[in-house]
Amino acid sequence: MDSALTTVGLPVALAIIMFGLGLDLTINDFRRVGRAPKAVGIALACQIVLLPAICFGLVVLFDLPALLGIGMMLLAASPGGTTANLFSHLFHGDVALNITLTAINTVIAVVTLPLITGLAIAYYDRQDDVTMPLVEIVKVFALILLPVGIGMLVNNRAPDFARRMDKPVRIGSAVILAILVIGILLDQIESVGDYLADVGLIAALFCAISLLVGYFVPKAFGVTGPQAIASSMEVGVHNATLAIFVAVEVLDEVEISVPAAVYSLIMFLFAALWGTWVSRRVTDRETASA
Repeated sequence: MDSALTTVGLPVALAIIMFGLGLDLTINDFRRVGRAPKAVGIALACQIVLLPAICFGLVVLFDLPALLGIGMMLLAASPGGTTANLFSHLFHGDVALNITLTAINTVIAVVTLPLITGLAIAYYDRQDDVTMPLVEIVKVFALILLPVGIGMLVNNRAPDFARRMDKPVRIGSAVILAILVIGILLDQIESVGDYLADVGLIAALFCAISLLVGYFVPKAFGVTGPQAIASSMEVGVHNATLAIFVAVEVLDEVEISVPAAVYSLIMFLFAALWGTWVSRRVTDRETASA
């Protein structure tokens, strides 16, 4: 897949998406951890610890081929993104909590993403042909953190402009992701049927479990209502663009990006159905208690 789509389009796409995230961020979003430590801590624990463990269990259970298994673990290690924030907004979640979680987890992913992906590569004993060079990892997270920082600066200096750009950037991010997914599937057209057979069910299960874990685990610890919805969307809706970028540009294996592409097709449908159900449930409970 050595084309303009990956060498130019993919880095630009990721930069635009992360710039859009930065437009929503302020320094106070990082400070909010101290004001809502339980909600933030539980959601991050689900995303950073529990989800990779669940994903690895699914990978072993389904006995995935090496590159697809590595791709699933890469997806599990990817943080949430602007799409999670959008779904949270649509279904009455605590968007401020989403923004905080995305900001913190994006920074933490600088360490956790290469660590988890590296462990997956080692599990399959593919270190000889699949590597994560440190220089490339640094470049990836520079490409993530720099646009976020620029977006935050724009938000600070020109908040009205940031608000006007919010919707166009979100729409653009969704369009960009759709183009990337289509490009990957077309590039792998001869094997798409096999890939869907291999990874379609596990991607669907992982997406569903992620949404449920993100909602019910916080609820079990007393995090309810809009914060639980926000946590569910943050944990269940991963930054598939980042996973695709790392697979194609860092690991140099298009096949590793396939789970993220398949997951993206499933994610929008599952998140929409789940969000509709859970937001109605929360609204009904609030009405009954009023």
